[in-house]
Amino acid sequence: MRDDPRLPTSPRFWRSPLRGTWFTAALGLVLLGGISVLFVTGLVSYAAYNPDLSPVNDTTPDKGVLGFYLFDWPAGPSWLYRLSQGVHVTLGVVLVPVLLAKLWSVVPKLFTLPPARSVAHALERVSLLLLVGGALFQFVTGLLNVQLEYVFPGSFYPLHFYGAWVFIAAFVVHAALRAPMAVRAVRERRRDEAELTAPRPAPPTVSRRGALWLVGGGSLLLFVTTVGQSLGGPLRRTALLAPHGGADPGGGPNGFQINKTARYAGITEADTHPDAWRLVVTGPAGTVRLSRDELLRMPQHSSSLPIACVEGWSTADQWWRGVRLRDLAALAGYAGDPPDVLVESLQRHGAFRRAALRANQVSDPRSLLALYVNGEELSPDHGYPARIIVPAAPGVHNTKWVGRLTFGDL
Repeated sequence: MRDDPRLPTSPRFWRSPLRGTWFTAALGLVLLGGISVLFVTGLVSYAAYNPDLSPVNDTTPDKGVLGFYLFDWPAGPSWLYRLSQGVHVTLGVVLVPVLLAKLWSVVPKLFTLPPARSVAHALERVSLLLLVGGALFQFVTGLLNVQLEYVFPGSFYPLHFYGAWVFIAAFVVHAALRAPMAVRAVRERRRDEAELTAPRPAPPTVSRRGALWLVGGGSLLLFVTTVGQSLGGPLRRTALLAPHGGADPGGGPNGFQINKTARYAGITEADTHPDAWRLVVTGPAGTVRLSRDELLRMPQHSSSLPIACVEGWSTADQWWRGVRLRDLAALAGYAGDPPDVLVESLQRHGAFRRAALRANQVSDPRSLLALYVNGEELSPDHGYPARIIVPAAPGVHNTKWVGRLTFGDL
């Protein structure tokens, strides 16, 4: 069975002359650096949700020791989340050709017999299976999320979070076993291993260097057609692979990207009508109900801030105007340093209809309950009559259609 050239368990089944130690090692070293950056930026993205602040922010409540690294997310610089998540998503897309080429280069090893020649070899084979499965799972779910295709058997957040830890465990074991050999193979151009090189190679149509250039060209093409969604503004038109099937924001001051429309969120005109809508602000001073006109009579402030989302897209800086959150905290009874705040939306369903913000976010002078954007009233899809805008926060924490603010320790 092992020697039957019609079966993948036979080395003679694999005939491409491109496979070899140097080719595989070069791809592996690229993935070693790229996946390390992906893992770190993914952890940073999770920390930005402030999951230790309040249960409403925690998308993985059973994380246990996996949340050991969490830290208080800062409110500046304002482009922090835009940068970290933009790098995470763009790099993930760019690495797809490298990952596919790497998997193609080592696929004969998945069929090698006997399955294990030693304890070390068995450990390597197990780590390889977990590595391949984990890589495919993480990249596929990530790409689907970027395209707003929520077809997962559950929430994307816990699936991607726990999948990342399983994948990185296999990745670390595999890298510890193979990275030194990969470095030597690239540096010394060592002879190919029998497991990778074809014993009966077919005539070559491209050199290994040419194949690497092809992979690099594919990654460059994906970079050019993806990075614009993270930069926002006019460059978004170059992001051909960014999701384009969502709501059309139209033109004018409110003409920037929308993920969730008022209709999708169940927001009706009756909910936001001036005669019906009131902002409920709660704190030690009691409960205050403010109409939009009353909010407009409070001191107004402006901030130039982007919106950046977990899917990797962000807007250019928009000019927001409204009431500072720290002024609303003072109205609720916090004359000194403001506390945390729980923000609740009029939205009737969805995982992020409530979000908690830390005290440092509330106290930042750029943090607003925005009433206007770019000199015009918020459109219904952008959160009319009022929305949160906070520097460096994930887009889902810039809650739209705000109905209640509860200030205090959460």
